[in-house]
Amino acid sequence: MVDYFVGVVTEASDQEVVVDLGMVGVTLQVPCGQLFEKDKQLKIYSHMHWNAENGPSLFGFLTPTDRLVFRIVIGCSGIGPKIALAILADLGAQNFLTAITTGDDALLSKVNGIGKKKAEQIIVQLKHKVAQVLQSGTVVDVTQDITHWTDLLQALQSLNYSRVEINRAMDYLKKNTTIKEVSFDYLLRQALSFLSKQM
Repeated sequence: MVDYFVGVVTEASDQEVVVDLGMVGVTLQVPCGQLFEKDKQLKIYSHMHWNAENGPSLFGFLTPTDRLVFRIVIGCSGIGPKIALAILADLGAQNFLTAITTGDDALLSKVNGIGKKKAEQIIVQLKHKVAQVLQSGTVVDVTQDITHWTDLLQALQSLNYSRVEINRAMDYLKKNTTIKEVSFDYLLRQALSFLSKQM
């Protein structure tokens, strides 16, 4: 079992990245390819999932918490990797854990592919498991930098910007943000400024 890869992301699309490991290029399915910086060496946590029809698939995550949430979700009856990735892309790990803990089916049902009934089913099945994970203290690794980019993505989605527009804005910011530590407010202002000039 491969726990993680350290390599350079050479290609990134909505839900897929290619990681150059030196002599090998590995394709990973991911929640949101825009969060994986291209041409930069990254540590990517992996999970291999076996499907009876399609065989093995490799999934990649920027933090152990994202991978843990993915594994928790696919452990839910009737829920596969596609919805698990959508949960991480649309809500993020922390918001998902909060939704399960508080029984917020309205928030969970905002995820593409999850209706109210399915949201209620997920909460019932996972509430005890999520409570155990939170009590164990395992979920401590979401860095501020990754959180800011995730929050920015979700904020732009809530403002009804298209995937293409969001991708352009995030690519622009990653290439032109020279400050090492940036706030979410700064990123949002810069993104909105960039997008307003594109109209």
